[in-house]
Amino acid sequence: MSEAVDVVVIGGGVVGLATARAVLRADPRRTVTVVEKEDQWGAHQSGRNSNVIHSGLYYRPGSLKARLARAGGEAMIRYCEQHDVPVKRTGKIVVATAKSQLPGLELLAQRGEANGVTVRRLDRGEIAEREPNVAGIAALAVAETAMTDFAHVCRALAGELTELGATLRTNAPALQIRAGGERTVVHTPGAEIRARVLVNCAGLHSDRIARAAGHTPTVRIMPFRGEYTEVRPGRRDVVSNPVYPVPDPDLPFLGVHITPMLDGSVHVGPNAVPALAREGYRWRDIDPRMLTDMVRDPALRGLARRYWRYGVAEMSRSLISPLYVREVRKLVPTLDAKDLRRHTSGVRAQAVTATGELVDDFVIDRTPGAIHLLNAPSPAATSSLQIGAHIAADAFSHLGDDDLARSVRDSAAI
Repeated sequence: MSEAVDVVVIGGGVVGLATARAVLRADPRRTVTVVEKEDQWGAHQSGRNSNVIHSGLYYRPGSLKARLARAGGEAMIRYCEQHDVPVKRTGKIVVATAKSQLPGLELLAQRGEANGVTVRRLDRGEIAEREPNVAGIAALAVAETAMTDFAHVCRALAGELTELGATLRTNAPALQIRAGGERTVVHTPGAEIRARVLVNCAGLHSDRIARAAGHTPTVRIMPFRGEYTEVRPGRRDVVSNPVYPVPDPDLPFLGVHITPMLDGSVHVGPNAVPALAREGYRWRDIDPRMLTDMVRDPALRGLARRYWRYGVAEMSRSLISPLYVREVRKLVPTLDAKDLRRHTSGVRAQAVTATGELVDDFVIDRTPGAIHLLNAPSPAATSSLQIGAHIAADAFSHLGDDDLARSVRDSAAI
């Protein structure tokens, strides 16, 4: 089967689906196909995360993350409310447990205020009043935080796309991509798709897709596994709303946090350990080809040299349960090993520069006829509707409709 379309989106996670939605809502006459290699939408990062709608607290003012997170969170809450997706405004606290963390906590407060986030400083007594089981010397209360189910969001987006006339294909990996000329050809098991614009939202495989399309990406993907534990049912009242630590300012991770989910369960995590495969959800998931590429790649060797202490500490906590429990008890001293049990894992697609640095901001590369989303870590799910509009505007520019591109950017306040 061969089909000609305006836009083909590779990747059926929340950002890929949101991008297709943004294109069709702006111009219903366009033809859009979304291809996903798995048999369901949101099978990887979108369906394996903390399900937190973030506020925009953490991000450097002026960065793409900061610009998209604040408006994106409110847009996501509205979307959930309008499409019968479970959502709850909860707020959260970010807790300093040692004096050495106070400068980092104050930096977060300043960033949040600069980004338009409602932040209130809490002392030790106010922490105890709000969360009696949480230990801390100071904290920030952040109002604009909510909980949802991003796998459910993906299903809602897919349903909406069907109504908008998109062609949706699961079990459809991009086996080959031929770029050049007026159209890019994407070969899948069931179809040859000839698109005027290719949008790469392939997450863990985004750099591979970029190279297959003839682009040399500015970054490469390093997978980090985030492992979660679950609090046993009898201790689920240990916190009322999400509780976060002060993150390490040198790393793009938020640290092990405690999150009450909408189904009543309470999750703890994630950590961030190097995964041994792009979809390495367990220690025994090993991709020899990826490991060989890592050894040969000077960027990933540089990453190892730069962050080896952090990596050793995270792997130790993953493999040695008492070390992990000790980390959790810094926030909630009343929890112990018998209160926690292993739960799910997710794998984060983390971009790394040519010099081995972890990339904190979103990264979007644009080439003739293609747009490649090469770094979309948290808060990408939160910001997905805004990111989708951002990419859709670029797609309209590729299609020669600059007026519509400007209109999409303006309507999304990008």
